[in-house]
Amino acid sequence: MNEQLKLGLPKGSLQAATLALFKKAGWDVSVAGRSYFPSIDDDTITCALCRAQEMAINVENGTLDVGLTGRDWIAEYASDVHVVTDLVYSKVSAKPARWVVAVAYDSPVQTLEDLQGKTVSTELVGYTKRFFDERGIDVKVKFSWGATEAKVVSGLADAIVEITETESTIKAHGLRVIHELMQTNTQLIVNKTAWADPAKREKIEEMAMLLKGALVAGKLVGLKMNVAKADVEKVVNLLPSLHAPTVAHLYQSDWLSVETVVDSGAVRDLIPRLLKEGAEGIIEYPLNKVVNK
Repeated sequence: MNEQLKLGLPKGSLQAATLALFKKAGWDVSVAGRSYFPSIDDDTITCALCRAQEMAINVENGTLDVGLTGRDWIAEYASDVHVVTDLVYSKVSAKPARWVVAVAYDSPVQTLEDLQGKTVSTELVGYTKRFFDERGIDVKVKFSWGATEAKVVSGLADAIVEITETESTIKAHGLRVIHELMQTNTQLIVNKTAWADPAKREKIEEMAMLLKGALVAGKLVGLKMNVAKADVEKVVNLLPSLHAPTVAHLYQSDWLSVETVVDSGAVRDLIPRLLKEGAEGIIEYPLNKVVNK
């Protein structure tokens, strides 16, 4: 690749989670102080920090070749970028965030149609306007510079369109959700010029594969144990795996070593069952990446 790949990383709430994901995928990205240009241990890549809201614009116009941003901001600001892959992760959970319509808890508004002629406050102005226009509901959409949940409480809006993962902030402000507009998650996007460059495309596809592998690994753990030959069928029957558990003979012994990868949420109940069926010396270990074709 003759020219370095220009990578945009989201600045703000997702920054720490993104840097941790790249670390697991194999790239060490380091941010010095308030610099907007992190260093990365890959001389084929240069990095820049960019607000998620601006990422799609900067990728679309070629300022950046590739970047990570939410599906929501792509829908809001960009129309001509290529989505390489979904990367479902966040600062709170591994579930997609949701953009919702919320009103005061004691508001008479129960449905979207009840907002006819009313004011809606949001940072997602363009998408919100299109959403209500497509349904023939005439609302006044006002841009919110922040603290959107407080707009209803202060009487500046009748409803808000806001992003949420747990609804805890919305409920804390005395609001209730009446409709979900969209679900959003982080996506790896690339401008079409970079995507048409064979060397850059190969690098981006490798990056997508390793990032997805790191995300998959975050939900799994490895298990390794010793099992007497007489008990191995009972133990193997308890073990989930991609194809089949790995079973190997121990040196000069009738015992076997059994190894597999399992969902981290299943381990708590699985280990006691394995012990009852004859497994010994069970080792649980974390994974960095799980990569499939």
